[in-house]
Amino acid sequence: MEASMTLLSAHIQFLDTQLALIHIPLHLYSNFLQPILRLLLPASRPSSAGSNGSARPRKSWAYEHPFTNISITPVECSIACSRELAEDLFTSVRDHLDPENRDQVSITHEDYIVMQVDGEGLDAGQRVLELTSPLAMAGISIFFITTYFSDYILVPLRAREQVVKALEDRGFAFEDTTSSYVNPTAAATASSHNRSSASSFDLPSTPGTPPPTSINELETRTFALLKRRNVVFAVDPSIRLVQCAGSKETSTGGGETTAAPRPEDLLHLGLVKSLITAPHPTFLSLTLTDTEPASVLLEKRLLHNFAPAVLLGSKEDVLVPITLDLRDLPLESTGIVCGVAGRLVGGTTSSSLRAYLLPDAVEMSYLSTARAGTVMVAEAELGRAMEALRGGGTDGSDGGLPDNGFI
Repeated sequence: MEASMTLLSAHIQFLDTQLALIHIPLHLYSNFLQPILRLLLPASRPSSAGSNGSARPRKSWAYEHPFTNISITPVECSIACSRELAEDLFTSVRDHLDPENRDQVSITHEDYIVMQVDGEGLDAGQRVLELTSPLAMAGISIFFITTYFSDYILVPLRAREQVVKALEDRGFAFEDTTSSYVNPTAAATASSHNRSSASSFDLPSTPGTPPPTSINELETRTFALLKRRNVVFAVDPSIRLVQCAGSKETSTGGGETTAAPRPEDLLHLGLVKSLITAPHPTFLSLTLTDTEPASVLLEKRLLHNFAPAVLLGSKEDVLVPITLDLRDLPLESTGIVCGVAGRLVGGTTSSSLRAYLLPDAVEMSYLSTARAGTVMVAEAELGRAMEALRGGGTDGSDGGLPDNGFI
């Protein structure tokens, strides 16, 4: 029997942006380094005038775009940025490549919109369970990005009305005044983390097939598809990540010039140093919005590029990425990482009878990129996470993946 899942405290709002997703093979990263760096430069537009006729300071580079994500993983370089910036900065570079390389770079024709998810006091797994299950059951593919302050869900623009209906049917109320969804049972918490509810991560339907009809079917389809397409879990324990954010002293507007470097300038310098690492960073993900400080997920070995106190967050809480290479799957299937995360939660959560004997579910965070999915777990939890993904979790189920699926 599938257990019901109590709605969690969460606030969801659509951001005012339409994005293109860009996939760049790692061997072509150097060709696109300049447009990537230009994404981090202040816009060339002049400062606008205020109501009193005085010039309004231009926004800091870190707050210029409603949403931008730059990610370099062991699989690819992935960019999510506005359609306008994608055309202005990346299309011409791609078009000047030789035909063989040009065909390997993809810029989506379809636009994506972004939902920002704030769930104060809740871990990432709870928010994913709450939000992705109704979208998965509606057959909506998503990209999920965990950052230092919030989570972000990217969905196709054409599916916006379907997203609205799926969330409203699950109990979220739409507020016309704020264009956001507010959970009416905000004080509630999850009733359990049992295997059935934990399996409700988003799993887009393979093109041409109907959406799953049950939560258990979501997980079954995920692992069947991975096995059928020979998608393996790649783990390199030498990649040790930290989740950080830009200092809150980085302002949203231009302040007075002082002799000392501003935190935003020091952050910019550190990011540029990291991005120009030859031949490319092994792992780095930067998320920029116009409301929150920059969020940075990067290798611990790159921290030396940043001045002290520029980055918030613990530098000792190390995460290890578990990566899925999804380049051979349809773009509509890139939300599979959420189904895998469901197995992680279910496989490391004890039943009610054993709750006092076994540890809690593995804490995790998520990064969906254009052609890859990555689940991050604490370094100390890597062994338990891998055991769950092999099918050796608390319920003893068989994950159905080949032994060589773990690197």
